[in-house]
Amino acid sequence: MRKLFILTSILGLTACSSGQRSPLFETDGVQKPEQSCSVDPRRFAKAEPIKDFSEGNGCGVTNGYRVFATSGVSFSQPATITCNVANTFNDWVQDTVQPHAQEIYGSKVMSIKIAASYSCRPRNNVRGAKLSEHGMGNAIDVAGFTLADGREISVVDDYYGSRDNRTFLRTVRSEACGPFHTVLGPGSDANHKDHIHLDLQRERSGGPYCH
Repeated sequence: MRKLFILTSILGLTACSSGQRSPLFETDGVQKPEQSCSVDPRRFAKAEPIKDFSEGNGCGVTNGYRVFATSGVSFSQPATITCNVANTFNDWVQDTVQPHAQEIYGSKVMSIKIAASYSCRPRNNVRGAKLSEHGMGNAIDVAGFTLADGREISVVDDYYGSRDNRTFLRTVRSEACGPFHTVLGPGSDANHKDHIHLDLQRERSGGPYCH
């Protein structure tokens, strides 16, 4: 009887281990990013075009670029993003980030800490969730800024810090909403406590989602 019980248990475990796992991410309802751009990012950024690619599961980038700097502001690591993300990000840096840095700190931003760009994964790294906009090069995450005078402003350390840092980080995040269709950061959820997430998700028919 004991042998029968052990055999049954082994067969049960084997059946469980050979069962099909849930997919890494879902692609139903996920719309591909806008593929055409009116401006080549090389006009304002240190960037190189990359060959269109697909990983065969929904991930991939069309009309993408590897961006190293934009309008003289260097990136901590190259960002693989679509041309539209590159264009929108550059406008945000020029029209929002730099003016507020000058106003609040009296200094320009010289570099931006890039936390993430293209990454083939589900949203918030939750297995079974929808494909992240990062999986199409349609998103970029910012973790901090370095000023020309050497000061560093970190999202994780300074979002709830001094008045100047709070004002700067919250203002540049707020004014990203609209040009970017999704803007998330500290307070949105635990996944965004250390960076500002910016993307151009196309299905926002009701307007931008900024939380």
